[in-house]
Formats: sequence, C-alpha cells, structure tokens
Amino acid sequence: MKFEGTEAYVATDDLTMAVNAAVTLERPLLVKGEPGTGKTELARQVAQALGTDMIEWSIKSTTKAQQGLYEYDAVSRLRDSQLGDERVNDVRNYIRRGKLWEAFTADRRVVLLIDEVDKADIEFPNDLLQELDRMEFYVYETGETIRATHRPIVIITSNNEKELPDAFLRRCFFHYIRFPEPEVLRRIVEVHHPGIKPQLLTEALTQFYEIREQPGLKKKPSTSEVLDWLKLLLAEDLDPADLKRDGADALPKLHGALLKNEQDVHLFERLAFMARRQQGR
Repeated sequence: MKFEGTEAYVATDDLTMAVNAAVTLERPLLVKGEPGTGKTELARQVAQALGTDMIEWSIKSTTKAQQGLYEYDAVSRLRDSQLGDERVNDVRNYIRRGKLWEAFTADRRVVLLIDEVDKADIEFPNDLLQELDRMEFYVYETGETIRATHRPIVIITSNNEKELPDAFLRRCFFHYIRFPEPEVLRRIVEVHHPGIKPQLLTEALTQFYEIREQPGLKKKPSTSEVLDWLKLLLAEDLDPADLKRDGADALPKLHGALLKNEQDVHLFERLAFMARRQQGR
C-alpha cells in the first residue's frame, strides 16, 4: 500500500515519494525541516493511511540509545531481594522494554517515530546504527536476541539543531520538508479551517509571508503558527479590512501567535517607530 497523504494531511509529491521510497528500501526516513512544518504529524498520518499503529519515542537531551532497547532495573531487584520477594529469581521481571523492543515485537508492522533525534548527544544516532540496520539487538541479562517480527517503518525527525554523523545518514533515506508555497499553504489551511473566506485568507497569507521575509527576523513563523493565528482571526470574526497595516502600525493583529520572542516584536516596533518619524516630517 502506497502513502498518498490523508484528508487531514496535505503531502506534496516529493514527500509522498520519500515515504514510499523509504518503505521500499526498508530504510529509516530521516525528515528535516523548520519546527512546525509537520514532521511529527507525518508519522501519525503515515500510520493512519497504512492502517497501523504508531509507537513514538520522543528524544530529550538526556536520552540514551539503550533506553530505546531496554533498561535493567538493578535497584528494584536489589530491594526485592532484601525483602525476600520471589520475583528476584527471574531477571525478566526487572527488564523494562524500550520503544524499539515494542516495535520489533509488535504483532503487525507499525510506524516507529524517533522524534527530534538531534536533541540527544552526538553519539546517540551512532549507538543505534546496528539495531536499526539489522533490526535486532541482544539482551545481556537474559541472553536472548530480540529480532523484528515485522520490520517497522522508521521515521526519524530532526530540527537541524546539530549535525548528524555521516555513518547514520548513509543508512537513511533523507527528505527536507520545505516551507510550503502559498498555494500548498492554502490547501493546508482549507483542511484545518474549511470554508474560510477567500479575501480574509488572501490578506492573512500576504501578511504572513511578508513577516517571514522580513530581514532580521530571529524566528520565522511556521505552518502551525499561521494555523493558530487564523484560528484567532476567525474567533474574533475579523475581516480583511481589520488586518490592514500601515507603516505606523507594523505589528500584525494578534501578533503573539506569530512572533515568539521579544527581539522580533521589537523589530516590528522599530519599523513602526521609523515609519511614524518619516510621516511626521
């Protein structure tokens, strides 16, 4: 079965090609792109489109690769032995399965999402090379090898916070989600806000792209942020005329949904201040 997007997710041709190529090659799909461009949601929609489950492993700065395989709780076993608990006779009672173990032993093929891999230590991707390549790992405490019953579809996301090792990249099929063109973004908006007035959408998207292209902007607003902004505009029942800006009022309406740090807010405030000074001459 081929992935072609879903009713809730607008996938471009190159993105669907990347997903299907990774599935065919049985390689992890490494997806990069700006935060908020739908990388995590892609895994959910692939699982939905293929009629299977998704197992999500959210990576943090403290996450170790071993946690994705399993963890041995030696402290609990020691405590139970001191209490005379019979559970200590079977080490399996103290093995906590990780997300890879869950995906490998699922009763059907699942989508395994390794989310924001670049948050972890630089060695994290390399530590998973063999397990993702061979689809198996060894449990030293029990002496057993866990092999994938059904090879999962692995989707790995990265926000490009740090470079990933070449050895890891060689084993992945790579795709960069570019920020959508206006026509694609219109289709995305229609999915989330069906029936939005064309004039309001045109004015809102015009302003949105102007903000993204403003020189000196520290954080460009993303797809998720424009969807939030439009939701607020609809809730306030604003019309296109309400969104009109002039030089003296450079900040967009409800700008807190788009501008997420004080540096960018100050940038637009300075633009407004300079515009007012020019008008006063």
